Amino acid sequence: MDVNVIGCGKGPGLKPNLQGPECGFVNGQKKKPRKRRGKRGRKRKSKKSNETPPYFPPEAEEGNIEYKLKLVNPTQYRFEHLATQLKWRLQEGRGEAVYQIGVEDNGLLVGLSEGDMKASLKTLRRMAEKVGADITLLREREVDYDSDKNCRKIAEVLVRKVPDDQQFLDLRVAVLGNVDSGKSTLLGVLTQGELDNGRGRARLNLFRHLHEIQTGRTSSISFEILGFNSKGEVVNYSDSRTAEEICESSSKMITFIDLAGHYKYLKTTIFGLTSYCPDFAMLVVGANTGIAGTTREHLGLAMALKVPIFIVVSKVDLCAKVTVERTVRQLERILKQPGCNKVPMVVANPDDAVTAAQQFAQSSSITPIFTLSSVSGENLDLLKVFFNILPPLSNSKEQEELMQQLTEFQVDEIYSVPDVGTVVGGTLYSGVCREGDRLVVGPTDEGKFLRLKVCSIQRNRSACRVLRAGQAATLALGNFDRALLRKGMVMVSPKMNPTICWQFEAAIVLLFHAKTFRRGFQVTVHVGNVRQTATVECLQGKDELRTGERAVVCFRFMKHPEYLRVGAKLLFREGVTKGIGHVTYLLPTSQNHKHDQNHNHNQNQNKCRSPGERESKF
Repeated sequence: MDVNVIGCGKGPGLKPNLQGPECGFVNGQKKKPRKRRGKRGRKRKSKKSNETPPYFPPEAEEGNIEYKLKLVNPTQYRFEHLATQLKWRLQEGRGEAVYQIGVEDNGLLVGLSEGDMKASLKTLRRMAEKVGADITLLREREVDYDSDKNCRKIAEVLVRKVPDDQQFLDLRVAVLGNVDSGKSTLLGVLTQGELDNGRGRARLNLFRHLHEIQTGRTSSISFEILGFNSKGEVVNYSDSRTAEEICESSSKMITFIDLAGHYKYLKTTIFGLTSYCPDFAMLVVGANTGIAGTTREHLGLAMALKVPIFIVVSKVDLCAKVTVERTVRQLERILKQPGCNKVPMVVANPDDAVTAAQQFAQSSSITPIFTLSSVSGENLDLLKVFFNILPPLSNSKEQEELMQQLTEFQVDEIYSVPDVGTVVGGTLYSGVCREGDRLVVGPTDEGKFLRLKVCSIQRNRSACRVLRAGQAATLALGNFDRALLRKGMVMVSPKMNPTICWQFEAAIVLLFHAKTFRRGFQVTVHVGNVRQTATVECLQGKDELRTGERAVVCFRFMKHPEYLRVGAKLLFREGVTKGIGHVTYLLPTSQNHKHDQNHNHNQNQNKCRSPGERESKF
């Protein structure tokens, strides 16, 4: 909830149709300027008793934001009721809640005196202790619309649950940007707690391969964690030796997915965006180079996959202030273009950071822009404040619904660990997974699913007994043969009776193609954790497609069948050809399981179904 401007209805979050002399509106009509400015006119101008106060939208019953006018000396019965209410708000925010003190339920900003504010914060602290949480005062603002000379304030307070049983709030942030823009260095500074020396020392701990250290360029997907405790303090490797210690003392965890910036590793970057289901994307732009290389490409990918994106302009210590401002203006111009339709918001102080975090989660059009340096540490704290306040996109109700479904785990990584055996990494899409659960994994090249047992689970490199929907983890499978596994498989409950497909239909938009897109064209298809070459079998109602056109297209996988879901986002590419869409229909296995190596299927199978057939299948 934005309290950045408390005044005459200016700024986001406040209603623009306020009335009052200072707003220039009286009774809904524009006030005519007074020609005579005598003593009487000056008195009338300074008088504020008739001014309508600013206000927030009315309080919502659902969500994690609560309005309280005051919490002064409640009775025991009232206190128990307030504590129960706080518990509900924390559950809605998955462990986080925001209290606006001095605000009525209808959103009117009344404000409290200093004594009442202290008493209210004391009561809120007692309520938090009762439910096992801590409070952090985010900011206080004066409300000065009243003619009363006494200073009245409203306060915005973050309530965060103390971690228990490793059920911390986990947000995944994909890190995008052109090569040499400072992505890995920024993550190294955030997670290690030490500034860079200007020659890339901070990024060394993030690299996984020798050639990455030698060239200074990321070529694989790596993960780093940044924690915040219940009081909003940063928890990273400067205080803790291991990831397990960070997890134990953190109430909120930010998992950074460090992706490659170089164009030749684009398929790895796309796989990271589609497979690991990031909640947010952080686009890093070098202030000295501006928008160059793959910056536009990465911005387009995030927008195509509908991942909320914010921007960090790095290396401001290398440039003059004029150069930084030029880069920011360049970004603002691109974000405002018709293809993006974003509202850029430059973050210049902690107050802006709090406002940006709250509005960013509420509106997909808001795009915060940070300018910082990993060497001097300039404005680095603003980014930490942003991450601390940033709320989850999904509420507890949506997560509960996913947890009620059958288990489905996406296999993104496969390892062989000495004395442990085969280990798979990925994200639990739905259901709950526990140690000892028996699942089936597939599909294999023959389209079968194999039985296996989950021996142990680890989240963020620390042991975990229960994995819930939406959480990423690694699962140990004991002596299960690694050769039978591949990226793109799923581990599901045997009760699910999983189906597979060779062919599927998708509604697509062709973003760019040099010539015409027609039957027989081969593209690399990305659907979730699935990445495979597919052939265009036919186009519904058209012979060919050109840039910007839409169609329903039937694809056939080239190598092996895959497990897909109707409605899943789809992204395909081949050279400069790019397109996006979603899966609309899976052809039954009975129609396409006879898949010979030469792809010599008869013409009836190559024909697209008519619209009537499509409707009858659903």
